[in-house]
Amino acid sequence: MRITDIIEKKRDGNELTKDEIDFFVDGYTKGEIPDYQISALLMAIYFQDMTAKERALLTSAMVESGDQIDLSAIEGIKVDKHSTGGVGDTTTLILGPLVSSLGVPVAKMSGRGLGHTGGTLDKLESVPGFHIELSNDEFINLVNNNKLAVIGQSGNLTPADKKMYSLRDVTGTVNSIALIASSIMSKKIASGADAIVLDVKTGAGAFMKKLHDAEELAHAMVSIGNHVGRKTMAVISDMSQPLGYAIGNALEVKEAIKTLQGNGPKDLTELCLTLGSRMVVLAKQAETIEEAREKLTQNLANGQAFAQFKKFLASQGGDGSVADNTDLLPRSKWQIDLPAKKSGYVSEIIADRIGKAAMLLGAGRATKDSEIDLAVGIMLQKKVGDQVKQDEPLLTLHTNTQDVESVKELLYSSIAISEQPVKAPTLIYGTIED
Repeated sequence: MRITDIIEKKRDGNELTKDEIDFFVDGYTKGEIPDYQISALLMAIYFQDMTAKERALLTSAMVESGDQIDLSAIEGIKVDKHSTGGVGDTTTLILGPLVSSLGVPVAKMSGRGLGHTGGTLDKLESVPGFHIELSNDEFINLVNNNKLAVIGQSGNLTPADKKMYSLRDVTGTVNSIALIASSIMSKKIASGADAIVLDVKTGAGAFMKKLHDAEELAHAMVSIGNHVGRKTMAVISDMSQPLGYAIGNALEVKEAIKTLQGNGPKDLTELCLTLGSRMVVLAKQAETIEEAREKLTQNLANGQAFAQFKKFLASQGGDGSVADNTDLLPRSKWQIDLPAKKSGYVSEIIADRIGKAAMLLGAGRATKDSEIDLAVGIMLQKKVGDQVKQDEPLLTLHTNTQDVESVKELLYSSIAISEQPVKAPTLIYGTIED
């Protein structure tokens, strides 16, 4: 078998076989096929696309290129949740305790953040004493005993994907649905979940800015998951404005706590109930989405989800008392309001620009080596559709520096105020289940 024949076959729009896909993935991972030939193949895929079968085969080949996490020692159906990313996305901190409070095992492997704010691990490390370094046995025991644990991604997962992603980034082939879907799904499948719920974002703060593209990606990932034997569902949600009100690590932990106490933002609560109900159904802890949602709503109201969160923190060395006293979380030196320049209705809050402003304050990483300030960030005071009066705060900067004029300028350019009333954006655009 020759890589040049595979390149030409895909260039001409023909379907690759399992053996051909395995050959180029294995050869590239081992360094036997050079970058320039895989670059040519990736460009051929970009233009010719891949069939559903090819996408599933590519995903499986990338999974098999490295380690695979074995979660078989954990009792029950393990359901993972993956978000394609956004601004103020605190759902994992809420869904873990909420879903596991119904007996669904949540064995979560999360990463660090690169961009607007830290990742789930960074946010959890806002809690004094919380640690994510657990042995495999400790991880499994915690999930079996408490139904919930979160650790850092470890091992040599999907090395083929890592190599190909780096190459795509410099060859203009990032925006291929086939390559994006197989990249995301390979990591989820290698992480050992039995079933997967996907939160596919669309809007200014999302990777997929247009709804059509988000729908196409969601269908592709659901198809891959089901092809390889992992029951998969997707929800398409809005990220034109930040989710909830908090953007920043400790600030998002505070908002997650409020949500688990039943007092969270409406949009964040609704998305968590939408995603969580699907996780519960896939775990066979409810027959229907409606039944699952009712159970989750009850556990928000009766305090069981909140109690599960405190138990989770303590089980991994964290100070569970922060749930009752959020002042124990990192706090910034200054809180600076951004006043509205005129009265009217908030018509736009451009999510990715708000995220960039939070990163400039120190809430995120511009590079992998950047240091995160867990205390800083932004708290929105208004959302799209809200009425605002001149000089009323649009948001509050939580900062450890008073030199924030450039951040203020960015924020003012990111928020529009209309004289006429404006409707809040749609939160859930649809769900894909097959």
